[in-house]
Amino acid sequence: MPVAKKKETTTNGGCDRRWNEVWGDCPIFVTAWNKTLAALRGHEWPRAEAVAIAVDVGDKEEGNSGDRRLRQKLSHKRWKPIVSHLFAPAEEGIMASITVPNPLPSPEQDAQNLRKAFQGWGTDEKAIIGILSHRKAAQRAAISETYARLYNESLLQRLHSELSGDFRGAVMLWTADPAERDAKLAHKALKKKDDRHVWVMIEVACASSSDHLMAVRKAYHSLFSSSIEEDVAFKFSETNPLRQLLVQLVSSYRYDGEHVDEEIAKFEAAELHDAIRKSQPCHAEVIRILSTRNKVQLEETFKHYEQNFGKAIDEDINNQGSSQLFSMLKAIVWCLTSPERHFAEVIRSSILGLGTDEASLTRSIVSRAEIDMKKIKEEYKKRYRTTLNDDVIGDTSGYYKSFLLALVGSADS
Repeated sequence: MPVAKKKETTTNGGCDRRWNEVWGDCPIFVTAWNKTLAALRGHEWPRAEAVAIAVDVGDKEEGNSGDRRLRQKLSHKRWKPIVSHLFAPAEEGIMASITVPNPLPSPEQDAQNLRKAFQGWGTDEKAIIGILSHRKAAQRAAISETYARLYNESLLQRLHSELSGDFRGAVMLWTADPAERDAKLAHKALKKKDDRHVWVMIEVACASSSDHLMAVRKAYHSLFSSSIEEDVAFKFSETNPLRQLLVQLVSSYRYDGEHVDEEIAKFEAAELHDAIRKSQPCHAEVIRILSTRNKVQLEETFKHYEQNFGKAIDEDINNQGSSQLFSMLKAIVWCLTSPERHFAEVIRSSILGLGTDEASLTRSIVSRAEIDMKKIKEEYKKRYRTTLNDDVIGDTSGYYKSFLLALVGSADS
């Protein structure tokens, strides 16, 4: 990659000096910085735009590896406050199921090919699936930004007008900014009259990173001019035990770290056991433990629970019956430490019965394809003696089926 001649910048002294210290003079990073400097000065973090510009420039400069290089540079601890906003929604995991072509087309090429898919005698749905289902979140953001710049229209709005039904819903969720997607899912769930949709709140609060949850909260406020905590509190009466539990979960921030306190784990395992035995799933101590401890500490707590009391915590929860509160407590425990178990169950439940729950099926696959879908498929096969792919094939149809299968990946991967 060519090295740019070093320039002294004066527009934002301290930040620029840190930029030069940490990022160096590479054109990809200089361009990204110049594009976002004004917004950074105002403490507004244009994640999608920064990613789009950086990936776009990086593709041209060094053969499609700009996104990887950008993330490597962003790993520097001095930029963590900025990075958490720039990249929080993109929770890519080694157990992701989507595949990305190599070499990767540039955002311009993808935008142009999508434009072609929208034109002519009917929409080319196969082309849309072939592009969008094989791009990561940062790449989709780059495509969306480039499409808007080239054609002066929103890619999401064009997709909405070109597609229909469950296929449209799935593609729209996948193409949207992940934080905005989850904010909209949460808002929609909170507007429902019954409490069945509270599962969405648990998933958003517990099955993702703290940085992603923070990004969702910011997106929620930006989109709906209210905080997610306020709307959760408004949905439930003061006497509803779910109220405090969910408010604490959606407003928590679990700090990363590998340190585990064994004594705290043993003590809090006993606290949880006592509350479950007394049928108090929303006891103050349960709420405190589940909403404040980081996931590594909770894993240790649940390990001591099983060692000291003879059963895993989710088994004890199941033994308390099928009440909504205990079902949700189990979902919280699973989402915090083994989300693949929760999502395998949600997908199975969405497929069983007289009709398919497309909303739950779509949400689960779209939200986990870039994180842990491989683990979900393994859990699904182990528990239900069939593959997730086979169940999707048997219960969906058309382009909707094709799109979900593209996100899920092959049955043996």
